[in-house]
Amino acid sequence: MKLTKGLEQAICILAMLSTQDNHIPITSRVLNSRLNGTSHSYIRKIIRKLVVSGLATSIPGSSGGFRLAKQPEKINLLEIVEALEGEIVTYPNSGMINQVFSDLGETASNGEKMLTMVFEEADNQYTSFLKQQTLDQLIWSTIGRTELPAIDWNEK
Repeated sequence: MKLTKGLEQAICILAMLSTQDNHIPITSRVLNSRLNGTSHSYIRKIIRKLVVSGLATSIPGSSGGFRLAKQPEKINLLEIVEALEGEIVTYPNSGMINQVFSDLGETASNGEKMLTMVFEEADNQYTSFLKQQTLDQLIWSTIGRTELPAIDWNEK
């Protein structure tokens, strides 16, 4: 499984929303400017996914923009990954084992089940780890402090 660069961009957007005063939405103009090099339509797709998944809120109007929908400590990396990439399933069981070893009958079926179980366990461990990592912890680790700075990204 390879995660897309949209995930990194979504984390940047959420980090900005986390440090913005929640009473002042960040404008799409500011997000476009800060994610320089990313097309406006692609940024809109990312933000749409964040809004649909309940991680961000869209505020309409001339003084509108985007806000964080929940506190940063309530957002984990699994939610962000799943919002952008969908459910984590790393093994695409296409039935190849049963096809290749069809003459072995139940042995082929057991092999397919075993491989599927191994990858399901790996996915469970991966998702469990991501679920423990929160957005605020990620920001704290990055800036070296245990409080989020207050930045008005619209004024920067």
